[in-house]
Amino acid sequence: MKDMNEGYLTADGRQIGGVVMELKDITLRFGGLTAIEKISFDIRDGEIRAIIGPNGAGKSSMLNVISGFYVPSDGEVWFKGVRRGPMKPYEIARLGIARTFQNIALFDGMSVLDNIMTGRLTHMKKGLIAQAGWWFTGAAREEYENREKVERIIDFLEIQNIRKTPVGRLPYGLKKRVELARALAAEPKILLLDEPMAGMNVEEKEDMCRFVLDLNDEFGTTIVLIEHDMGVVMDLSDRVVVMDYGKKIGDGAPDEVRNNQAVVDAYLGVAHD
Repeated sequence: MKDMNEGYLTADGRQIGGVVMELKDITLRFGGLTAIEKISFDIRDGEIRAIIGPNGAGKSSMLNVISGFYVPSDGEVWFKGVRRGPMKPYEIARLGIARTFQNIALFDGMSVLDNIMTGRLTHMKKGLIAQAGWWFTGAAREEYENREKVERIIDFLEIQNIRKTPVGRLPYGLKKRVELARALAAEPKILLLDEPMAGMNVEEKEDMCRFVLDLNDEFGTTIVLIEHDMGVVMDLSDRVVVMDYGKKIGDGAPDEVRNNQAVVDAYLGVAHD
């Protein structure tokens, strides 16, 4: 068992740090429906943490708790050693938490570049009055600096050739990549990915897996993902939380989870040696 305050190196040489977020006895109710029941787990700095389970297990609800979109009915969320209370979405973004969505949420009429620029809004300080003065207030320099960071993301995700294309004209796989780019533009410390491979063909999945690994390796971004493709989960993740009917039934390294009989019975179906 690793000490929660100490980091360690993975087998492939990546640095995993101490606990950056703790979810303690999280319960989430919607009227008489309990979506999550007394679930606890932590997220370590620099790791890839997966949340899996069958449909209706409460995975997206948990991601919404982590992102601050839902406030738990009971339990506590601790971020960097401080208990997090109810916060507005822009406050969560300023903390360094960004996400993509299961259903793509982009502006179809805007270009790829402009969609990604919306991810920089929390980093842009100049208001309307400053914008009116453009060259004299520093707004022009701020715009240039933010566009430069967005262009680096475009290069990283290899979407240079579609940077001026309206998002509505793109195929599904590229839209997923643009949504990832917009989330990266916020410079998140924790990136939440809600089924990033859903609906993709094999080649698109391979590309997305490569980007996720490179993002984690090169930038040290902590990643929490929900994914139904177990091959992807077992290949990418450092640790896996398994949910079923709103309860936690497994938590550990991929091999531990894969050989957990409760997980096999509820979700995987066949144990792997």
